Amino acid sequence: MSSKKRPLNTLCVHAGNLEDEKYGGATAPLYMSTAYDYRGEGTNLYPRYFNTPNQVALGEKIAALENCEAGLIFGSGMAAISAVFMAFLKTGDHVILQRAIYGGTSHFVDAEFTNLGIEFSFIEHINAASLEKHRKVNTKMVYIETPSNPLLEVVDMTVVSAFAKANSLTSVIDNTFASPINQNPADYGIDIILHSATKYLGGHSDICAGTVSCSQKHMNQIWKTAKNYGGSLSDQTVWLLERSIKTLGLRVKQQTKNAKKLARYFEDHPAIKRVNYPGLKSHPNHKIAKSQMRGYGGMMSFEFKKSVDHHRFLEELKVVKVALSLAGVESTILAPTQTSHSLLTPEQRKEQGISDRLLRFSVGIEEVKILANDIEQAIEKSRKIAK
Repeated sequence: MSSKKRPLNTLCVHAGNLEDEKYGGATAPLYMSTAYDYRGEGTNLYPRYFNTPNQVALGEKIAALENCEAGLIFGSGMAAISAVFMAFLKTGDHVILQRAIYGGTSHFVDAEFTNLGIEFSFIEHINAASLEKHRKVNTKMVYIETPSNPLLEVVDMTVVSAFAKANSLTSVIDNTFASPINQNPADYGIDIILHSATKYLGGHSDICAGTVSCSQKHMNQIWKTAKNYGGSLSDQTVWLLERSIKTLGLRVKQQTKNAKKLARYFEDHPAIKRVNYPGLKSHPNHKIAKSQMRGYGGMMSFEFKKSVDHHRFLEELKVVKVALSLAGVESTILAPTQTSHSLLTPEQRKEQGISDRLLRFSVGIEEVKILANDIEQAIEKSRKIAK
């Protein structure tokens, strides 16, 4: 089915639905047991094997939303990311990665790959020429994040998947910022799709989880590694995540609508130096984003001019919350240099264009006028003491 015609709200509610066969309840039953009868047909059920009733049902929902054959739920986004890396890479292998990715992923690569003897190349601009330039005989994987955190860079997924297939590589994407509502990488040939489900899939800033979606063939390989690392999620949190995903389409569509309006507002603001949002025609990769995204998402970042004290700005906000993480129903904002990318060195952040004055804004479902007024009053108060 065309990704543009998929009944996403119906999938959010009904895909992978675990039926209450005893009482006919409208919501999925919650199976809290960690000990199941092993006799009879079927696989032994155990939470660390990712195969309890709630885990399996949610995996099916995630897979359906991403147009994939299989899905797996993890205890965090990094648990999902590390399991995929460890499942497909070994000592002596080489992986190509987009430079502008989540700071936690970059730190994992720098620290763990070095210890394990896995070679890696970070690329500033992902395109056919740069991929071919960095390809080696031992290259096994290409890893991207689009839109990226925190600069909202956009990568052409068709180019990446074509390169990967031509060279027998595994292509992997972190699809967290877009969510399955705005983008389905499998439709463009990407092999493995990752999410920090802590973000849009959870959507209420109260769940920590991660997901992987892919073909059954790839999932078989991931599962063999994942069960050894023990990164499974408790069934109670699995149940909460399944409940949250039912409103994913409604939440993300409103956040996307709000973000587009606010990005235009920021773009014309005299106190703001630049705005990073793929929905703006001024974005360097707007045409690519338009070709592969249904909506441009609820995430953006912007950088103040020196006339604004960005520290004081954060203190003066009344509605927008200054908080770590993103994608909740409430609007939040943070400084990447102090949070998501704090593990990178100042030199690494400078190379990526992440300055101290850059703020990442996760737009919530509040009325746009209220958010704009809050931001404006904070700017005005911070201007008065700017040096």
